[in-house]
Order: sequence, then structure tokens, then C-alpha cells
Amino acid sequence: MSSLSLSLCNLSTLHNHSLSQPNHTYNNTIHTHSYATKEMSSIFSPAMKFTTWRKLWLALATAEQELGLDISNEQLQQMKDQLYNIDFEKANEYESKFRHDVMGHVHAFGDVAPLAMPIIHLGATSCYVGDNTDIIQLKEALKLVQRKLVQTLEILKTFAEKYADLPTLGFTHYQPAQLTTVGKRCTLWMQDLLLDYERVTYELEHLPMRGVKGTTGTQATFLELFDGDHEKVKQLNSKVCKAMGFDKVIAVSGQTYTRKIDYHILSLLSGIAQSAYKMCGDIRLLANLKEVEEPFAKNQIGSSAMAYKRNPMRSERCCSLSRYIMSLPPSAANTHANQWFERTLDDSAIRRIILPEGFLAVDVVLNLLMNIADGMVVWPNVVQKHVMEELPFMATEVILMECVKAGGDRQELHEAIRVHSMDAGKVVKGEGKANDLLERIAKDPLFEAVHSKLDTLVDPKLFIGRAEEQTKEFLAEEIDPVLQKEEGLLGKEVVDGVNV
Repeated sequence: MSSLSLSLCNLSTLHNHSLSQPNHTYNNTIHTHSYATKEMSSIFSPAMKFTTWRKLWLALATAEQELGLDISNEQLQQMKDQLYNIDFEKANEYESKFRHDVMGHVHAFGDVAPLAMPIIHLGATSCYVGDNTDIIQLKEALKLVQRKLVQTLEILKTFAEKYADLPTLGFTHYQPAQLTTVGKRCTLWMQDLLLDYERVTYELEHLPMRGVKGTTGTQATFLELFDGDHEKVKQLNSKVCKAMGFDKVIAVSGQTYTRKIDYHILSLLSGIAQSAYKMCGDIRLLANLKEVEEPFAKNQIGSSAMAYKRNPMRSERCCSLSRYIMSLPPSAANTHANQWFERTLDDSAIRRIILPEGFLAVDVVLNLLMNIADGMVVWPNVVQKHVMEELPFMATEVILMECVKAGGDRQELHEAIRVHSMDAGKVVKGEGKANDLLERIAKDPLFEAVHSKLDTLVDPKLFIGRAEEQTKEFLAEEIDPVLQKEEGLLGKEVVDGVNV
């Protein structure tokens, strides 16, 4: 038997004898220790989902009693007492028996609250617990995302303040351009994240609950329960939503809330991912220039082969996860577009994947951003070296104007600068030597008027425009009001660290 055949045989044996063993079946990477956080995972956990189902059943029964249905206080109390007493194995047994997840949990709830069994889920359809729970989970997840966006902005503010006046090369087309400052560049990242914060805040303020709508959204069953009393049905809808913490209720629906909401939410998450990718992409490029580096632990290994390397692994992971998040909105768009009439079930499976995993990934991305920003290292001498390699070319216009003001011929001076610049460029590109343009100008008698002050004319801070002022104004006028408004979010500790 060949070694290849033996290898394949061993793989088959391993497969057949280890399916029930830990680490022998596939685990989604987002859910492993390195990625998913406990905070976000708990929001989309089975415990959160099914206790919310029970809270919704209690809210419905309570409102139905208040509006006159024959439901006793004892029934409600028993439901309340058993909200968190979930026998998941029993629920799974019922689900296998009935081939229906909601009815499986109705019966599991009824086992521990037998007095209430006759009125659990009274008048409701599966989407009453399913869709409303989805909305509640989305809301809680958005709160966590909002908190971490605010915390990220606070950390970046400190960085932007510290380097508000440090001149650095600007880049357009990834070619050297006019100078900016390290702090001003940071505000570009912050501006994107601020827009993301504003969108998250908007969604939190306007996210509607599905409410009590019935099988096709007409509330027909509830109208029957209340003997045709339309006002009581409207009150029932309002009471349940307020009991679950929602002031806004979706006005009309089919069986489900419109799946366009899912598209809006995932588009929002995609926006955060875009901001993170942009920031971390810049950091990766700056790391190559050795101007800025992400945190690097004392014993961290950058490469198994090249021991000297300091790879921007956190930024790379952030970009990788962000690319995944940005791929999700089209799935939500297709799901919404393909919902026929009042509802089709082809939305269910994909939503159970893309909604929680979109949030799990964004949560990790924000943790990474905070970690990177909090320990980001700037090497000012390298930054200055790169500035001074290009600044002589940028300073030529100032030199030209100073010489003209001293009585020089503008056209003659312009031609001399052009020739010197071309020659200096050949030295830099052709010979790999330092930019000697200023030395050439210092030796040319045409520029005698500025020979004594050449050094002052090429001070980098003269070429940063309003970058420092813009940075300070942006922080004071745009960021500080948000940090003051959300002060309560800043003190909350991030539960999970970052593993690299």
C-alpha cells in the first residue's frame, strides 16, 4: 500500500471513530475563544432567546388579563416564577416530537408552569415570539456596538490630541502629497466611526417591535378573542410592546416584520466594518513605512520563519473580519426581496446565520480597534525622515516667492528650480541617495536672497495648513459632545481581551 493510500486510510479511520470527541468536528471560527466575545455571544445564546420567548408569553398573557380575558393571577405568577427554569433537553425532545421549535418550548414551559399551560401562546403565531425576540436581540446587540464605538472614539481622541501637531507626509494615489499631521489623519478614522455611531444611535431610537400581529398580520385571532373589540386589540399591541421596552411599534406587517429592517441593520454593520478596514489598512501601510505600529507583545512572534518581523496581525485580522461583514448585506437584500406576499420560510435559515454572526464579527472588530488604538506606537524620527525626503520639492514655491519678493526674476528662478528638481530627482531615484535639492539651491547664486534662511523656509510645520487646528476643532466640536452625552458608557469595562 502506498504512503498516500495509508494516509487516506488513517484519515478515514480518524473520521469514523472520533465524531463525538471534542476538537474532531468543525467549529465556526467566529465562535471560538480567539474571536467571539462573551458579551455578544450571550445576546444570541439559546438562554437569551428562549427566556425572551417566555417573557413575551408572560407579557402577552398579562396584557390579555388586563383587557378582560379569563386569566388568573396564579397562572401569571407561575409563568413569572419559571421564566429562567428551562429544561433544554426536554424542549429538544418536544421539538423532535412535534417538528416545531415553538411548540416544543410551549410544552417545556407548560411542564414547569402547569396552571398556565392552557393560556401560554394564546392567540399568537410562532413569529410572535420568534420575530419579537429577534428584534430584542438586535436592539441589545446594537447597544453593545454603540458602547464600543464610543469607547473606541475616546481612545482615538487621546491619540489624535497627542499627535495633533506632528507633521507627516500626506498621500494621494499613495504618492507623497502635501503634509498633514498624524493627529489629523487619525480624525479621518474618527469621522467615519462617528458617522457609524450616529447611524447606530438612530437605529436604536427608531427600531420598532413587531408586536402582536397574528398569522398574516391582520390580528384576526386577537379580534376573535376580544369579541370584535378593535380598541382592545390595539391596546393589547401597545401594552405588550411597552412591557418589552419598546415605544415604537411597526405599523403594519405580514406574518413577519419586514426583512428590510435586517438589511438596514446589516448595512449599518457593514459601515462599521468599512471604517475599521480603512483605519487598519492605513495602519498596515504605515507599519510598512515603519512610521506607526500596532501593539506588539514582548514575547510575540511575527513570523515562524523570519524572526525579525513585526507583522500587523491585529490590523490584518480586523480587515479579514471586516471583509466578511461587508459581504452580508446582499444576503439580507435578497432575503427581503424574495419574501412572497405575507411570508415565506426561506428567510429563516439564512437569518439565523447572518444576523448573529454579523454582530459577533463586528464586536470582535471593535475590540480589536480599541486594542490597537490604545497601544499604537508612532516613531517621530522616521516620520520626520520621510517628511524631509519630500519637503524640499514642496518648499520650492515658497523659496520662489521669497526670491521674487527680494527682486528676482520669477521666470528665471522657476526654470532654475525646475532643473535643480529634476537633477535631485535623478539622484534620489537613479542613485538611491538622499534628496540634495536644498544643497543645490544653497550653492546657486540666483537664490542668494534665501541662503541665510533656507532652514526656516523648510520647517515642516509651515506646510501643514490648518491640520492642527482642524484636529482640535473636530475633537472639541464633534467628539467631546458625544463623549459627554454617552459618559455612562465610557466607564463600562470590556469583558473580553484580544488574543493574537
